[in-house]
Formats: sequence, C-alpha cells, structure tokens
Amino acid sequence: MSSATPPPASAPPATPPKPTWDPRQPVVRPFPWLRPTIRIRLTLLYGGMFLMAGVLLLTIIYLLAANALSVGSEPLIKLVDGSKVQVPGNSCPALKSPGLTADQANSILASCMRDQRAVALESLLRRSLLALLGLAVIAFAFGYAMAGRVLSPLGKITRTARRVAGTDLSRRIELGGPDDELKELSDTFDEMLDRLERAFTAQQRFVANASHELRTPLAINRTLLEVHLSDPGASPELQQLGKTLLATNERSEQLVEGLLLLARSDNEIVDRKPVDLAEVASQALDQVRSEAQTRGVELRGTRQPAVVQGNGVLLERIALNLVQNAVRYNTPDGWVEVTTQAQPGQSVLVVENTGPVVPAYEVDNIFEPFRRLRTERTGSDKGVGLGLSIVRSVARAHGGRITAEPREGGGLIMRVVLPT
Repeated sequence: MSSATPPPASAPPATPPKPTWDPRQPVVRPFPWLRPTIRIRLTLLYGGMFLMAGVLLLTIIYLLAANALSVGSEPLIKLVDGSKVQVPGNSCPALKSPGLTADQANSILASCMRDQRAVALESLLRRSLLALLGLAVIAFAFGYAMAGRVLSPLGKITRTARRVAGTDLSRRIELGGPDDELKELSDTFDEMLDRLERAFTAQQRFVANASHELRTPLAINRTLLEVHLSDPGASPELQQLGKTLLATNERSEQLVEGLLLLARSDNEIVDRKPVDLAEVASQALDQVRSEAQTRGVELRGTRQPAVVQGNGVLLERIALNLVQNAVRYNTPDGWVEVTTQAQPGQSVLVVENTGPVVPAYEVDNIFEPFRRLRTERTGSDKGVGLGLSIVRSVARAHGGRITAEPREGGGLIMRVVLPT
C-alpha cells in the first residue's frame, strides 16, 4: 500500500516592500527655484518698479536737458548783410553800447554767455527737482497700493483668526492664488484649526458624557439614602451613617458640578445678553443670607446699575462664589460688603470682607483648583476648592479679569472687571 505524498509546505509570505514615500518627509519639488515665492515676487515687483522709475526719470531729465541746451545755446549776436553785427532782443544789452573796442565786446559777450548758461542750469535743476518730487509721490502711492495687494492674504488670515477667536472654529481661510509662503501659511493655519475643532468637539462631547455618567449614579445614591433615612424603624447608628453618606454624596455632586462648570467656562461666551451686575449680586446675597446670619456675618454695600454683555447664569455664579467665600472665610461678627458700579467701558463688582490675615504671596494661589489658605484640600465644610477657579474662568470667558488684594487687618478685596 503506497503512502500518500504529503503536500509541499507553503512558502512563507513574502515581506511587503517598504514604501518609498515617507509621510513625515516634506514634499520635494522638482524645481524649487521655479516656485513663485514671496521673495521672488517682491524682487520682480520692486525691481521692475525701480527700473520703470529710472527710465521715466532719465527720459524727463533728457528732455529737460535738451530744452536747457537749446535755451543756453541761443546766439547772442547775429550777422546782418555779412558784416554787420546785430544783438537780438535783450539777450546782452551791454553789447549795444557805442564805441566798444574788440576786447571790451569780447569780454561783455563772454559774461553774457556765462549768465545765459547759469540761467539754463538753474532752470534745469528746478524742473528736475519738481519732476523728482512728482515721481516720488507717484512711486510711494504705487508702492503702497502694490504692497497692499501683495499683503492682502495676510489681512485675510488676520480677519479669519479674529472671527475664529470671537465666534467658532468652523471658519477656514481657504486662500487661493499662487503656491507661495502665504498659501503655505494659510494651509497650515487651516490644518491647525481642523485639529483645534476636533479637540474642542471631543472636549464638549466628553463634558456632556461625563455630566450624564457622573450625575446619574450620584442622583441614584442620594435617592436611596433619602429613602432609607425616611424609614422610621432605622436605628440611630444607621440614621447617623445615612446622614454622613448623604453629606459625602452631596459634596461629590458639588465637586462634579464645579468641575463641569469649570470645563465649560474656559471657552469664550458666544451668546451674550445684557446682564445687570447689581441684580446678579442681589440674587447672590439673597441665597447666602441665611448662612451669613447663622455665622453672624453682616451683609452690606451699595449696588449701582452696571450692565454687561454676557451669560446671566455664569455671571451669577461669579457673584455667588465670591459672596459664599467671603461669608465662609470670615470671623465672628464680621462683615461682607458687595458693591457694583459702572465705569467708562467696563463694569466692576467688588466683594470685600473681614477675615484672617492673608499673606500677599498666597493671593495668587487661591485661584488655583483645590487650593485654600492653610487648610486641607478635603474634609472641609467650606466647599470643594473650585469656587475662585470657576470665577476666574468665567471672568476670562467674558473678556474680563479678577484681582485679589489683602485688606489691612485681615480679609480680602476681590475685584471683578468686565467689559460692557
């Protein structure tokens, strides 16, 4: 019985050839010196303008010189009837004097010729200066117009950058024209905007997903804890544990809300409406009035109308966070003064309070997330450490700024300046 011959082993697949094109390497042009770069275009433009101006100036000087030579070479004497000398016009009136000797006549004639050449040269110089001045004006005007035409793509790039910074990231330059440095800059800027748009879109999507994924379990935990706390048969130990867990859950909800608000407020506000800072500050004071009474802190201050363009909810968060911090970081029998005022081109919200002495070197640190003055990051009933960070982000999103200044005797002066 013959055994079957085993099939030959298949040869291993050949290694695919290495690609000859490396996307990381820049594209090499066959004739780079033929590329219409800005340097070549400007060289040809201004070289041609200089050549044209030189030719035009040379032509004008030639015509003026020809005119001056024709004027300067006019004869001072004429021969009449072959031997009689006549002096035409008033070219050299001294020759008309009677009884002149030959030497005297030749001397007078040489002097008149010198005067005639001086007059012709002076006329040539004066007309040349006028021609040069006119050409200079024309050259500057033409050069200004041509420079504006050459640099117009930069203006388009700048305008598009302003629109992107002020509205959204969906705008593109899409510059046409020759493949020069400005076209390359425009394409690079468009690629950067594409990456930024994708990054911001991903960030917004992440914030929305995080908002849903983090709020839902916290809301479920709060509901379950409240249901168990409402059970009258629960033991005191279970009631105390439920209250502790409920407080921890509430703190987690505040932390999540603060982080999401901080992430959203880093972007510039696009949809703006008139908002009165005085009304916003009054609403914030009403929300913390009971807490201030509990802590023995007096609320005071005068609030003048100060209208800005912005988001009312975020601006109310500014005032609420500042007033809450001013109440919580205070001393017994202290006070909090909230004032608003309108200034030329801007509106100001000032929150001043008494409290512990704040060193000047620690003022800048209080705006960082999770930073407090000489307290732990967690385990405090005064917040989650994001209040002033949110205030700074919201103020920047509205095109404003916030500054902190230590008071003499303790406390801080928080000043928010927003453009109107």
